[in-house]
Amino acid sequence: MRRTRLLQQFYTRSGNSPQITASVHRALVHKANGDNETCIFCRLRAGNLSIKPQKQRPLVTRRLASTAASSRFSAVRINNPPDTTNHYTIFPETIPGGPPPGAPFQIPLPPLRREFLKLQALAHPDKFPPGPAKQRAEALSARINEAYSTLADPLRRAQYLLAEWHGIDMTTEDGAAKYEPDPQTLMTVMDVQEAMAEAAEGEEAEATVTRLKTENASLVESSVKVLAEAFDRDDIKAAQEECMRLRFWYTVGESLKEWEPGRSELRVIH
Repeated sequence: MRRTRLLQQFYTRSGNSPQITASVHRALVHKANGDNETCIFCRLRAGNLSIKPQKQRPLVTRRLASTAASSRFSAVRINNPPDTTNHYTIFPETIPGGPPPGAPFQIPLPPLRREFLKLQALAHPDKFPPGPAKQRAEALSARINEAYSTLADPLRRAQYLLAEWHGIDMTTEDGAAKYEPDPQTLMTVMDVQEAMAEAAEGEEAEATVTRLKTENASLVESSVKVLAEAFDRDDIKAAQEECMRLRFWYTVGESLKEWEPGRSELRVIH
């Protein structure tokens, strides 16, 4: 009885509603099995228990906030994305004339690099939250990378032009086999192979490789000029033949880069 009066006084002072006080009463009274453990109410009166209520937004409010954030993220778009119709349309500032013969085959690399970096900063995936927006940014970033790496390299640029606009695939072994190099190119490659085989180990071999690298770099430079002239005058047959020749000089150069002392052979893949 005494505890009941204390509970009533507690409820009266707290101003709780009947619905709340009923639940509080069930939580405060002793257990029905008659144990002698002090109830929560007694501990509150004695000052032995401190309860700090946690403030939390209603569940409906939290759901609305989460939905709003999700909608805001999904609405993220890349401002002024480049035209990805082809590699050339991605870089309108550097190559506004498009592919040859509408514009020169040769592309100024420093401006191309600057435009590439600007586009990559625009579409960098780290700037977007996980989800559709980030996936779009990743796809666009990969597309920009592919276009830049292709256009920045003369051989890859020539192969792309032949495949994209003229249906000539020079990148596969089956496709390249259709376009045999001229005898002079084959003789030059054989001369390089023989020079490597005849070179002795040590300083003589290293000197030979250094000379061959210099000669091959000159062949690459000359071939790129011939290739550019062929594309600029829209001579696709000549461009096709020079593209095959340039591919040989590239493979010779890669083999020379991989050379190590004690290795006498030169493996050329074409």
